[in-house]
Amino acid sequence: MSETLSLPDRAADLMPRQTAVVIGQGYVGLPLAMRACEAGYRVVGLDTDEHRIKRLGGADSFIQDISDSCLQAALDSGRYLPSTDYADAAGFDFCAITVPTPLRHGAPDLSHVEEAGCEVGRLLRPGATVVLESTTYPCTTERVLQPILEEASGLKAGRDFHLGYSPERIDPGNEYWDLENTPKVVSGIDAESLARVEEFYGRLVRRTVPVQSPSTAEMAKLLENTFRHVNIALVNEMAVFSAALGVDIWEAIDAAATKPFGFMRFLPGPGVGGHCLPVDPIYLSWQVRQVLRNDFRFVSLANDINDHMPDHVVKRVTHGLNGHGKAVHGSRILVLGLAYKKNTGDIRESPALPVVEGLCKLGARVVAAEPHVEPHLRPSGLLCVDLTEEEVRACDAVVVVTDHDAFDYELVQRCAPYVFDTRNRCAGPNVERL
Repeated sequence: MSETLSLPDRAADLMPRQTAVVIGQGYVGLPLAMRACEAGYRVVGLDTDEHRIKRLGGADSFIQDISDSCLQAALDSGRYLPSTDYADAAGFDFCAITVPTPLRHGAPDLSHVEEAGCEVGRLLRPGATVVLESTTYPCTTERVLQPILEEASGLKAGRDFHLGYSPERIDPGNEYWDLENTPKVVSGIDAESLARVEEFYGRLVRRTVPVQSPSTAEMAKLLENTFRHVNIALVNEMAVFSAALGVDIWEAIDAAATKPFGFMRFLPGPGVGGHCLPVDPIYLSWQVRQVLRNDFRFVSLANDINDHMPDHVVKRVTHGLNGHGKAVHGSRILVLGLAYKKNTGDIRESPALPVVEGLCKLGARVVAAEPHVEPHLRPSGLLCVDLTEEEVRACDAVVVVTDHDAFDYELVQRCAPYVFDTRNRCAGPNVERL
């Protein structure tokens, strides 16, 4: 996303101003809203979080990929309105639903999608287009969202309004791939819906990838994330066994990655986080169980491996401290990074949280260094400190969980008595790697 809001191209500027509504102003919805502003749309950014909307109205971005200056430019243009009131979306031409789809007791929770559908349906008018971006299982668009929209509006999808699905591909903190240059999968419930959805995103991204149905697009999103989830689980389990066998898994990965075909590089870590990997594959396995009465064994195994990686980290740290003549109980342990991904402030499902919890349960005195996560999102009761030589020397162990580039790893490996590194950023006789 550019630092300042660019003017729309002349062709777009000559078109009648269209209104695009983006429901959800988080990691997916806010970048989409900003890009739609750049493309010349009048954008209403809806969110139920009043505090979030207040911050957006004051040009205070809580997402690293969207700068305050970009947000200010959107507000100054008069084309962006952050709001909690659905009445501000009346008369919209296009609506994108980017609300969360979490798990509740191991099952998909589509309540946010359903609530958004009810509100949008009351505002639907003939000719408008609605597209779902939230990750979900196949057939959600047509069997869950479509009936809600039709009942609330009294209109018929395909005849009176257009409906489609386009999975989000936002990668927080990625300095190269953003919304504009990442290919966008698009779909519609019929040919005209697909054409309308593709027309909208065609003004926002460089390349659209049309597929034959929303179910195909929904499955494509789950395939992308399940592929990553399974391969990360594979290399995580290999890391566990390699350590026990005395093999350097990091060097093995580097060697394997020199093969120019048939291999894709995945790295081990303390677990998986964010919305995608811990949640999305479970949507597919849940549907397979419900509809086909089968178990998606790859996903079940990957879940088991990745879910237990934080426990493995705690055990390795405990063993490492024992090797240095220390008990984990009473030891001061500095955890580097709380976000699930480096150089971001996104703490959703972060494996750092169970690592901290596990160490605390064993009686460790845990402190953390985290330059990106906002204070109100950090675990309550956890002391956060700056990464200084004094802090490092005061600790019995340093655990690298999230490898932010802002950390001084040379300082850590030089001053810490013992380092357990889950990300392969440190080296030396006092360093033990995952």
